[in-house]
Amino acid sequence: MTDATEIRHGRHCVFNLHVHLVFVTKYRRGVFTGEVLAELHGIFAAVCQDFSAELVEFDGEDDHVHLLVNYPPRVSVSALVNSLKGVSSRMIRKKNYPSVRKRLWGGALWSPSYFAGSCGGAPISIIRQYIERQQTPD
Repeated sequence: MTDATEIRHGRHCVFNLHVHLVFVTKYRRGVFTGEVLAELHGIFAAVCQDFSAELVEFDGEDDHVHLLVNYPPRVSVSALVNSLKGVSSRMIRKKNYPSVRKRLWGGALWSPSYFAGSCGGAPISIIRQYIERQQTPD
């Protein structure tokens, strides 16, 4: 994994974009065990790699997970989330874990909503000051 402050380069851009994602299980049911979370970690890392993104950090509790993803500017967060949730739901359901099978019915693993927060870099107040202090030409 790269350092969270490492600047990445694209063909025509330089970037350092991170998003903090939180996914909650359907009906907030506590279905995750250590084994399921370990499986999710691998699934999320593979999906991120398909998007040329990187899963920097991952962890969770029995009813939700947190991801820190470093992603390129050509990737929309909503498309990344859609793929992360869709692929993980299908693959976890396919494994037929007892903790998931007993507490969730139908085909859904995740609640349809999610949290996405941009993070990293300088605080907004510092960036505003920097922009305000630019030497605007007369």
